[in-house]
Amino acid sequence: MRNAIILAAGKGTRMKSELNKVMHPIIDRPMLAYIIEALKAIHVERIIVVVGYQAESIMEAFPDVEFAIQAEQLGSGHAVMQATMLEGEEGETLIINGDGPCIQPETLEKLYDMNKEASLTLLTSILEDGAHYGRIVRNEEGNVSMIVEAKDCTPSQKEIREINAGMYCFKNKDLFEALKLLNNDNVQHEYYLTDLASILSKQGKKVQGLVIEDRDEVMGINDCLELYEAYQWMKDHINMRWMKEGVQIVDPKRTVIGKDVKIGHDVIIEPGVSILGSSVIDDYAHIPPNCTISDSHISKEMDLNPSMTIQNDTTIE
Repeated sequence: MRNAIILAAGKGTRMKSELNKVMHPIIDRPMLAYIIEALKAIHVERIIVVVGYQAESIMEAFPDVEFAIQAEQLGSGHAVMQATMLEGEEGETLIINGDGPCIQPETLEKLYDMNKEASLTLLTSILEDGAHYGRIVRNEEGNVSMIVEAKDCTPSQKEIREINAGMYCFKNKDLFEALKLLNNDNVQHEYYLTDLASILSKQGKKVQGLVIEDRDEVMGINDCLELYEAYQWMKDHINMRWMKEGVQIVDPKRTVIGKDVKIGHDVIIEPGVSILGSSVIDDYAHIPPNCTISDSHISKEMDLNPSMTIQNDTTIE
């Protein structure tokens, strides 16, 4: 059985917004939607979102998942403790932050698959400079023995370039047993999820690190500058996929295409175009400059006028 816990309880004060961070939009949906959709794409059976700030608005926006409430912000480990409905379940449980919308289903699939032979598999990244990130310490067998926060690193540990990317896949029963051993004996008096790596390793259980190839795929969003970076990554990722499929996007930097859009072959998309929602563009269509198409259907061989706005389930044929 595949489970997932998404951590989305914080307000995200650095966004300087009254809106919960995970509800900020990227292209045509809240950032949290991308994570839920990626999990559903690989058939995760139970998705629990841990909420706190503006919990009701998030629950209303995503009625098809389960929720747990973190009333007090006492750390990432404490947040996971709130997902009590998963205790005793079989299978794997993936834990992911709600502010990482660029993660792809293929990466999540690798985590689940790799953890079949381990107690915990965590996602890591190799950087030129580990900076403020937690360092991955491996043992002689190459498995992970602990995650050391940057502020707690020894001089030799600061030289480690492999860092924690903040995504974890646990054997579910091991997760909840290890959570009982977490303590908040630290300066912040918080329960850190990262401490579970050393707890499980000391129990003789296998903890693995999976190095991700594209570091940007696991970028977290803390402010509006990082929100823009994620938007750019998402836009470029979608446009590149369509160009590889033979869609002629004249100026990808000035073209925005939503994740659920479907486009046929021999389509030409001119600069300044936005195609959003569940729109469908049939073969040989020509979308001229500065058009906006939302939740609509452009039929085969259609050539629109520039600067048209087409929306609300309109069909142009």
